[in-house]
Amino acid sequence: MAKPTFNPEEVTKIIRGRRSQFPAQFKENDPVADSIIEEILENANWAPTHKLTQPWRFIVYTGAGLKTFGDYQAEMYKMRAEKNGTPFLEGTYQKFKETPSKASHVIALLMKRTEGSGIPVMEEISAVAMAVQNMYLTACAHGLACYWGTGGPTFWAEAREDFGLEGEDMLMGFFYIAKATSDTLPEGKRTPIGEKVSWVRE
Repeated sequence: MAKPTFNPEEVTKIIRGRRSQFPAQFKENDPVADSIIEEILENANWAPTHKLTQPWRFIVYTGAGLKTFGDYQAEMYKMRAEKNGTPFLEGTYQKFKETPSKASHVIALLMKRTEGSGIPVMEEISAVAMAVQNMYLTACAHGLACYWGTGGPTFWAEAREDFGLEGEDMLMGFFYIAKATSDTLPEGKRTPIGEKVSWVRE
């Protein structure tokens, strides 16, 4: 394969122009083409991965599947509240139930360990995170609204079996994608990089 050429200015533009946008910025009932979601996932598949373990796995909810996911997390929230004796909040229940349907697609982000690979779990978590960054950049390049959330079932032990998780496998959250209601984006905010870097020259 010939060494590809890149446009550094365009690479910088998409990295610095990436933003999270949330359901309030989602255009509802106007789904994103599955072909674009497939491109987003294909680019995720090209994230760096030690020993090519490729630990990322994805479950895509769309169409009626969004209601399936919303009902699932709402009912699990209710079940956990009853089991653990924690307060049940109707507003939280409804949010779990209704928010997925505001998106075009919701993608569950899973980290699956390769048995016997010997790779530290931190490296596999990092590989999935880099795959999600590829998803973010691709979605934003298409002008879509998206965000990575770690609410709901992400840290619920009861959900592990439902997502096919074993051992050190992890559910790493959910990636929400929709068309945006506006062409404007919030301003980016970062403190200066110089405050976060030390140089060793000798």
